[in-house]
Amino acid sequence: MNRELENKTGVPTLVSRRQFILTAAATGGAGILSDGLGPISAHASFDKAAELVLPPATNDVTPFKVHIPQAALDDLKKRLANARWPDKEPVTDWSQGVPLAKAQALVEYWRTHYDWCLVESALNALPQFRSQIDGLGIHFIHVRSKHENALPIILTHGWPGSIIEFLQVIGPLVDPTAHGGKADEAFHVVVPSLPGFGFSDKPTEPGWRLPRIASAWAVLMARLGYSHYVAQGGDWGAGVTSWMARQQPAGLVAIHLNLPILFPPPPPPPGGYSATEQPALAQLGKYANDGSAYGSIQATRPQTLGYGLADSPVGQAMWIYEKFQAWSDNKGDPAEAISLDHMLDDITLYWLTDTAASSARLYYESWAKDFSRMSLDLPVAVSIFKGDFFTPPKVWGDQTYSKLFYWNEVPKGGHFAAFEQPDLFVAELRKSFSRMR
Repeated sequence: MNRELENKTGVPTLVSRRQFILTAAATGGAGILSDGLGPISAHASFDKAAELVLPPATNDVTPFKVHIPQAALDDLKKRLANARWPDKEPVTDWSQGVPLAKAQALVEYWRTHYDWCLVESALNALPQFRSQIDGLGIHFIHVRSKHENALPIILTHGWPGSIIEFLQVIGPLVDPTAHGGKADEAFHVVVPSLPGFGFSDKPTEPGWRLPRIASAWAVLMARLGYSHYVAQGGDWGAGVTSWMARQQPAGLVAIHLNLPILFPPPPPPPGGYSATEQPALAQLGKYANDGSAYGSIQATRPQTLGYGLADSPVGQAMWIYEKFQAWSDNKGDPAEAISLDHMLDDITLYWLTDTAASSARLYYESWAKDFSRMSLDLPVAVSIFKGDFFTPPKVWGDQTYSKLFYWNEVPKGGHFAAFEQPDLFVAELRKSFSRMR
């Protein structure tokens, strides 16, 4: 299998996604109890040998290797083979969600051709670790450059992304001379899995909001011995990275965002919004009316959603696959932007780690509270990938970031920038952070 081949206003002033959506809309036990019956285990029909058990984490930085039990991979294939399908959609596009034919084709490829072992090997070829921070085991990749003056950087993914997004950019960032760059463009790279994602622990109590994660990342960088570093993120990663800039931990000198959290700053300008702002306002309107239901569900009922996604790999896959189509830079088929194998690497990671509910809880924690426009006084760099579903104008950046030192609009690539256009993503980081060394 060759993985390379797949390869007008009238909008109100708002400061957060949640406010925008509300305005636009104007709008535990582990068992089941019944009479005369004891609790029925949630895993009664699940082979315990298929469970992924993470090693306990301590304050030490402990090496980690991925090892998915064969029983888990066998269980996945059985579930895919036994999938029950909905009826075909009555439309000819993606307007009601993933078309049946596309869903069946993805699942058939997943069942018969996809090889998880390839990405597991790729992960295990990198130095991976787990360390307990603020009571939670955090998984991360940490690759040091051979170049003496490399700049440390922490890269943070979002949802439905994961550490998988960054696998193609780690090599060029760490070893630029082997990838068309110069020695003075090298980075030491740290890529953590968000709490409740991938191989990080799942929070068992409320409170793991973006500010807490930002603080944990600062602890991580200090624990790794970095006293001068930069941070990067998109989607939830942009939220974490922005909060790091807000908190200004010792050592953090600048940040880079590929989805800046920018909304129309209040109050509305006397003459109304400019022609430069109109497209972004239209994008926000479209998102509120036609693209935000997933977020509202995850922000209000993540546990209920989790039952379906944790039980059905097809359900989990389509919950993510639809976003790859809607948010990447494509003309209708997400595989135009991200290879089928790479999409399945990410989807399979969510499935095998059973993180549908735990990842969705980040929305419950922070969607309405923390993912909002905030003024930042730390140096900020921004790359707008023009295929993203939201591309705010620079004027909003100028009004929000007092030390905005880099802004570039990249003609190709979308929401999953490092996944879709790894070379352009690397080039943006090299250019934006050149003055921070």
